Amino acid sequence: MRIFIKARPNSKKDMVKKIGESNFIVSVTEPPIDGRANEAIAKALARHFGIISSRVSLVSGFSSKQKVFEIG
Repeated sequence: MRIFIKARPNSKKDMVKKIGESNFIVSVTEPPIDGRANEAIAKALARHFGIISSRVSLVSGFSSKQKVFEIG
């Protein structure tokens, strides 16, 4: 399943908010440096969906706030 993410790095707390069928806003405390925010988003999504983080992968948007993740 592919989901579309609007990333919010440098937030006060980690949070996943569903805003549509496959659209989410993900806030993480990590800064967008060296992929740390992307890793934190993947972990937050894994917690949200109740799966291990290795089943969450970034498909596109490595350096953008608009991202596509594959949940599998």
